[in-house]
Amino acid sequence: MPASPSSSAEAARQSLAARLRDLRLDAELTVRGLAERTGFSHSKVSRIENTRTRPAPEDIRAWARACAAQEQAEELVAALRAVDGMWVEWSRMERAGLKAAQESVRPLYERTHAHRVYDGWLIPGLLQTMAYTRAILHATRRRRGLIDDVDAAVVERMDRQHVLYEGPRTFAFVLEESVLRNGIGGREVMREQLRHLLTAGFLPHVSLGIVPMQPDRAVQRPVEDFWIFDSSQVAVELVSGYLTITQPREISMYARVFQELHQLAVHGDSARALIHEAITALG
Repeated sequence: MPASPSSSAEAARQSLAARLRDLRLDAELTVRGLAERTGFSHSKVSRIENTRTRPAPEDIRAWARACAAQEQAEELVAALRAVDGMWVEWSRMERAGLKAAQESVRPLYERTHAHRVYDGWLIPGLLQTMAYTRAILHATRRRRGLIDDVDAAVVERMDRQHVLYEGPRTFAFVLEESVLRNGIGGREVMREQLRHLLTAGFLPHVSLGIVPMQPDRAVQRPVEDFWIFDSSQVAVELVSGYLTITQPREISMYARVFQELHQLAVHGDSARALIHEAITALG
């Protein structure tokens, strides 16, 4: 059985601790020897290596200096920050309602210059119509038993779309063709949404690619939905929570997958043709 995101976060903590322990061993230092070089207590070194104490960024930098591995310090600090913020359950993120959850991510959208988005389930929020967003958020509220602030949350998500039209930003969206045909909100909602996609999805600073459905897909399989913000952060929405990735190595992995999916997708007139076919199929 695959690990849950929460157990993945624990695995990430253990991985960081193991990397620190390996630095100490590679430097041929005992626990006591590292403690003497850093000014830590013997027990603090042991607790960090056994994930019982969270190291501070300065602890990690001191550890790297003591092991003559200063060149690894910032990557290890990035790993620490990734562990700290990598997993938030929806129940925590949405405890004040859907509107507050929408507001919490708005600054990230506004400070990002290059957005890369892959979605295999839904039209991404920046390309959604109000009716499509309302259908999604009503379903989300019912499923998670949240307070009913859907109307306010819809307004917040619509307001966030200003980033699509303002400033020197670029957007690259890749969608699975099935997203065009999943019937969110019913025929009229989907018809309006697809027509809007024909407009918003082909703005001058927007690239829209659609991965066609095919019986012999042997290249990049569909993966979890993800959003790359510049080259500094990846957001992944899962059933149980919100995953934030900031480790450079993992961001590079998502960037490679996005590039593969982008190459698999059709663009321009071919993408428009798939959207028109989906509109026609709605009757």
